[in-house]
Amino acid sequence: MSAASLLCPDCGTSHAGEERFCPRCGMPLVAAHTEAVVDERRERARKIDPRYAEGRLVWAAGARNQVEAEFIAGLLLEEGVPSLIRRAAGFDVPDFMASGPREILVPASGAEAARDVLLETGIRDPAAALVTTARPARLIAGLLLVIAVVAIVLFMATHTWD
Repeated sequence: MSAASLLCPDCGTSHAGEERFCPRCGMPLVAAHTEAVVDERRERARKIDPRYAEGRLVWAAGARNQVEAEFIAGLLLEEGVPSLIRRAAGFDVPDFMASGPREILVPASGAEAARDVLLETGIRDPAAALVTTARPARLIAGLLLVIAVVAIVLFMATHTWD
C-alpha cells in the first residue's frame, strides 16, 4: 500500500498503510481509493471501542433465550462493548436452537463498562436470568397444602364411619 492509501471514514484524514485505526478518533481505517462497502460485519466492527476489546472473555450477563441474549448484546455494542453469545452448559438441544439460557461474554477490558450499561438500562441483576430461585413463602405454602391434603386422605382412609 502507498504512504497515504488509508482514510478515516469518520474524520476524513489520510493515514499511512501500516496503521489500522485513526489516532484522532479511533475508527477503523478504510482504503482511500475504493468506496467503503458497509455490510453488517463491518458496521458492527465500527461500533466497537478498541479500549473494550482486549483481554480474555469474562461472563457479563445471562439471558433466558437467544432473542434476549441478542438484545443484551445489541445494548452492549451500542456502547462500544463487543460480546459473544454462547449457550449455557447443559442446554444444547438441536431441535430448539433458539431456546434455552445463554451467556453473554465480553473482553475483560469491557467488563466494567458492560456492567454499567446493564445496570443503566434496568437489568439490575444480569445473573437473574440464569438463576431461578423459589420464593420462601410460596414454597412453605405449597408444602403446607400438600401436608394438609395427605392428612385428610389418611384421616378418611383410617376413620371408620358408623
